[in-house]
Amino acid sequence: MGRFDGRAAIVTGAGSGIGRATALRLAREGAQVIMADTSELGLVETGNLMPEGAEYLFRLVDVADEAQVKKLVSDAMDAFGKIDVLCNIAGIASTGKGHPPVIENERDEWDTVLAVNLIGTMLLIKHVAPHMQACMCGSIVNTASVAGIRSGAGGNAYSASKAGVINLTMTAACDLGVHNIRVNAVCPGLVETGMTKAVFDYARTHEKAHKLGARCELRRYGDPEEIAAAILFFASDDASYITGQALPVDGGNTASLNLPGMKV
Repeated sequence: MGRFDGRAAIVTGAGSGIGRATALRLAREGAQVIMADTSELGLVETGNLMPEGAEYLFRLVDVADEAQVKKLVSDAMDAFGKIDVLCNIAGIASTGKGHPPVIENERDEWDTVLAVNLIGTMLLIKHVAPHMQACMCGSIVNTASVAGIRSGAGGNAYSASKAGVINLTMTAACDLGVHNIRVNAVCPGLVETGMTKAVFDYARTHEKAHKLGARCELRRYGDPEEIAAAILFFASDDASYITGQALPVDGGNTASLNLPGMKV
């Protein structure tokens, strides 16, 4: 039997990267999965990779739009009758180019990044948690980032949004613990996904691929499946006494000082 046999899960950002890896692994371990993303093509591709016999459906959803989030949750309840697991993985890095200093930041970028990464996470929790409360059980796993723990891993808006996700994870865990609902977060380091494609493309084009992940203690970048493994741990009964925690899954990046030139 799989760890998630008989359980129903919502996975946002399931059209690529960490979201796709998580949705596929949940299905392989027995879960019914409703996948959400803004990319229909990405969702179809994820669906084509699903194991034979898997129960799943997908919806086009902008997590920053509360009406769309409510419809997603309603569809999940109609299809599966319950929601045991929520994986908040949808996110964006930036609407512009590079990481300009704060004095050059644009308000529009902050609004967009926080709306998806932080407000979107809150909206999913807001509308899923009542269904979990009714059953007195559930696990919510948010996706933050090492950028929410220390500087140097993302731009100002992105880093602030992920720091917000970490704090929201703690406050939501306090709100929902009395209902036997656990809320945790994973904080990925450098992982090759659609969101980080520009970073990897630039490094490979400029013969700097060997530097990707070099500042991590494991001296490599991560794989979406490695992040999905941590997400499923938090979502499963293996983590039944863990809530309100944010776990870096970063090859050791946050374990020591990480200044340019310190690691070779």
